[in-house]
Amino acid sequence: MPPRNRKTRKKSANTANKKPYKHPIPGANDLLDFLTEAGHPLKVEALMEAFSLKGQRMRSLLVDRLNAMVRSGQILENRRGEFCLTAKLALVTGTVSGHRDGFGFVLRDDGEPDDIYLSAREMRPLFDGDRVAVRIKGQDRRGRAEGELVDVLERGTQEVAGQFIRERGIGLVIPDNPKISHRILIPKGEAGKAKAGDMVVAEILDFPSHVEQATGRITTIIGRPDDKGIATDMAIHSNAIPFEWPTGVTRETGKFGSTVPAGAKQGREDLRGVDLVTIDGADARDFDDAVYCEQAGSGWRLLVAIADVSHYVEVGSELDKEATRRGTSVYFPDRVVPMLPEVLSNGLCSLNPKVDRLCMVCEMRVSSDGKVTRARFFEGVMRSKARLTYSEVDAFLTGKSKDDVPRELQGSVSELHNLYRAFATARSRRGAIEIDLPQTRFKLNDSGEIERIEVVERNDAHRLIEECMIAANVQAAKFLRKHRIPGLYRVHPKPDPDRFDEFRLYLVSLGLKVPHPHHVQPRHFTELMRQVRDRPDHAAISMAMLRSLTHAEYSPDNIGHFGLALDAYAHFTSPIRRYPDLLVHRAIRHIVRGGKPGAFHYSAKEMERLGTITSAHEKRAEDATREVEAWLKCQYMEGHLGDEFDGVITGVTNFGLFVQITSLMTDGLVHVTSLSNDYYSYDAGSQRLVGERSGRAFTLGEPMRVRVQRVDMETRKIDFRPVENKRQ
Repeated sequence: MPPRNRKTRKKSANTANKKPYKHPIPGANDLLDFLTEAGHPLKVEALMEAFSLKGQRMRSLLVDRLNAMVRSGQILENRRGEFCLTAKLALVTGTVSGHRDGFGFVLRDDGEPDDIYLSAREMRPLFDGDRVAVRIKGQDRRGRAEGELVDVLERGTQEVAGQFIRERGIGLVIPDNPKISHRILIPKGEAGKAKAGDMVVAEILDFPSHVEQATGRITTIIGRPDDKGIATDMAIHSNAIPFEWPTGVTRETGKFGSTVPAGAKQGREDLRGVDLVTIDGADARDFDDAVYCEQAGSGWRLLVAIADVSHYVEVGSELDKEATRRGTSVYFPDRVVPMLPEVLSNGLCSLNPKVDRLCMVCEMRVSSDGKVTRARFFEGVMRSKARLTYSEVDAFLTGKSKDDVPRELQGSVSELHNLYRAFATARSRRGAIEIDLPQTRFKLNDSGEIERIEVVERNDAHRLIEECMIAANVQAAKFLRKHRIPGLYRVHPKPDPDRFDEFRLYLVSLGLKVPHPHHVQPRHFTELMRQVRDRPDHAAISMAMLRSLTHAEYSPDNIGHFGLALDAYAHFTSPIRRYPDLLVHRAIRHIVRGGKPGAFHYSAKEMERLGTITSAHEKRAEDATREVEAWLKCQYMEGHLGDEFDGVITGVTNFGLFVQITSLMTDGLVHVTSLSNDYYSYDAGSQRLVGERSGRAFTLGEPMRVRVQRVDMETRKIDFRPVENKRQ
């Protein structure tokens, strides 16, 4: 071990090399212990001597380890080339989140909920996504912790997508990502064949400093602003979403055929005679899950069969590395960027009808009151009997059409519906949050332009599949927990007290009772939804409730899922499009095949790393799709300038009202200057703008008819004007 005090340092250092390290250099914990005991910063040479490391190769390996520790924020390298403990310097490490107005925040690594504010001056050398070490120097005028930059640990942005322009002969790239407020200077000779107005990708040559702009080289010309699919192309590049398959992946997938080999079916339970079916959207292309239900005593036997991706994607393969890099499939209105190549995602791993497919199965026995009383996992081979859609199943269940579901499958589908009712009762009993908000669907023409926005309401077909998947996911989480094997849980913490308290004050102003943030339970949200179901402002209350909740993420530490009111939950049901599901499959298969938890390929530490990565990739995908949807909505509303729509106030701020057009699920801003001739004050507690002279109040959830006044495609913002306002 490294020395424990200065008197024994020499003796302990001499024995450091005798420690049977798994690697030829000391691990991060050993280095942290040594630096702690040393009590002062040390150079590489001192660490080499202390751990009896010799030669240039050992030095390079040690420097790599130290640099990795710098990137993780454990240590820093000072200007004298010495490595020191971050904790001793009273520094906070984290990731920069930029704001379009130039300032930013540091999202802390230590898990503390309060982000650290960075002024526009401190943000000058930084990009959104950079990992930094900052020192808290006090509070800003709003009482937030304010930081000053000490060091950039790792750059999060290596290239920027945006529009190439020329100003007075100087080439610049204006980033499409609103969180990057820098303009990238393109020196002479570095623009390639790009023309002014082109949408491009620029590689960063020199990062910005407090006094100098960032410089870059144009490496890719994406297209012109009016090209088909340009919004999606920009979102892919702006969010650094991998979209090209490396040569190694192409080489590996080239070995797969179009059918499941006979040898792969051996040793699996044969479900090819079972009436398993897939139920998905009409436009779905990959099918992860199939279901079958039959009566069993007073309850049901439910089979949830999931595509066995783990059979094809081996740990450590090029395919696996690329799936890790992608983390999730990204679904845009005009295309999909898949996590797995098409030969798997739409072929061998897709549960297409009438063909043999390998699957991982969760078999459950469910009681009449919707409780899973018994469950088991096994490897199977199946043959889907039909590819059904939500609309077909809903038409059958509601009696609109008896022909949309084949006669021989109608009994199983009916039992699925009966089972769903029992699951729904159990869900209500445990108090899971239920917010059934409609979804939007974009219809594009052949030119890639938006023709219309459709609002898609959920029906019982959606809900029954959702409940079957939740049931299987719960059993997967319990399986991981029972066998104490490293895996990723889908965790959802309780609401942040400060954020929830704002929501609570708003509800109190409406005469609704909500418990204190420290005592709130999921059932309180459900009870609230029942109370406001028939109110005209129920949609606004639902949205405000969603904003008060924290975001679910992936973690090896099971803290339960607040929203679903479950003490254990994992994602098992979509391994074609989510990497965490593939990891869960690997863990379950390891145990099913008789493996011991200690012999599993992944450690808890590795799962923690993968949880952080996959959560970040999920957010990246959400940001990208949100950007494209915002762009398409702006494009659509640009064709409706001057038109009037009915909407509802979904947000109130001191500068105006956010209004959502209910028929299009599209939001815009009614600026305070567009309201009736008066001065307005903002009441945060009741979420209202109140006219000082007239007393006219605008409240969250209030209906409002608006006219489309302005659309800004660059910032993806829409401005409305109230129809009742006669002032021009």
